[in-house]
Amino acid sequence: ALPLPIVLHILSALPFCILGAFQFAPGFRRRWPRWHRLAGRLVVLCGLTAGLSGLWMTQFYPLPQTGLLYSFRMLFGLAMVLSLVMGLVAILRRNIARHRAWIMRGYAIGQGAGTQALTGLIWVLIFSTPNQQTHEWLMGASWVINLAVAEWIIRRKRAKDRQKQVENKARPKLAL
Repeated sequence: ALPLPIVLHILSALPFCILGAFQFAPGFRRRWPRWHRLAGRLVVLCGLTAGLSGLWMTQFYPLPQTGLLYSFRMLFGLAMVLSLVMGLVAILRRNIARHRAWIMRGYAIGQGAGTQALTGLIWVLIFSTPNQQTHEWLMGASWVINLAVAEWIIRRKRAKDRQKQVENKARPKLAL
């Protein structure tokens, strides 16, 4: 009866997913920093639109879901929106490391639908069609998997940066 949220969700999720992937390529960012900034603004806008429209549909559409799936959708939808807002705030404060981490978290949550297809397919291939409760747990697990991978990447990058700082401090300075 009300297709606008569905249309907004689909039309915003597509550029969020496609353009967002290029935002994480370091060579791309270094070579075309202006494109990164412009595309990043569009990615955040599209991500917020996708997240907020998803929350709206979860709240107001009569979707076939239990309290578990409703809770997962609300939790991860809010987490996606909050992550993108925190990433935006961080870059406005010129905190690039924090910006990168928050945007990566928001993007990971936004990619949940793709991971849900993968976890669902693996389950079907191994065990057959899941019941409703298993399906909902698989959906929740997909968001958790994406966030775990994002956190691993974020922490690995921080550890490498700390190691470089230690090496730079330990390196003797040459007096000229």
